[in-house]
Amino acid sequence: MFFGETAINLDAKGRLAIPIRYRDAIQEASGGQLVLTYSAFDSGALWLYPEDEWKRVRDEVMGLSTFNSGHRSLQRRLVGSASGLEPDGNGRIQLPQTLRQVAGLEKRVVLLGMGSRFEIWNETVLNQKRVEEEKGLSEAASDEMSRLVL
Repeated sequence: MFFGETAINLDAKGRLAIPIRYRDAIQEASGGQLVLTYSAFDSGALWLYPEDEWKRVRDEVMGLSTFNSGHRSLQRRLVGSASGLEPDGNGRIQLPQTLRQVAGLEKRVVLLGMGSRFEIWNETVLNQKRVEEEKGLSEAASDEMSRLVL
């Protein structure tokens, strides 16, 4: 449903303008209702879900055993920190200050369409992550090539 990358400036109040190309799909998917939470895996990023998709993810995460400390941590990170959002008349959403601070979101952010959700990244952190991932892919390819040649 959602794909592509958009660089966006947060305004002084921490609002992000949802790109026009996604607004109709968000409206159809969830009546415009969204849920924002921390990324389960990456610091420097937030996850933004249409509400109906969020409910599916929430139910799956909360179905995990609370006797497992890793599960409890994931439940706290995703569900305990989630915030419901609704775009204003101009298609902007207010990112809660606590979520912005923990993810290190400042003026420049990147909105990545990731299928059924979005990732919102600090632009600098995302660029650093890409360099690290590219290096890792290069090393893996080099190791594979060495194994084949030997």
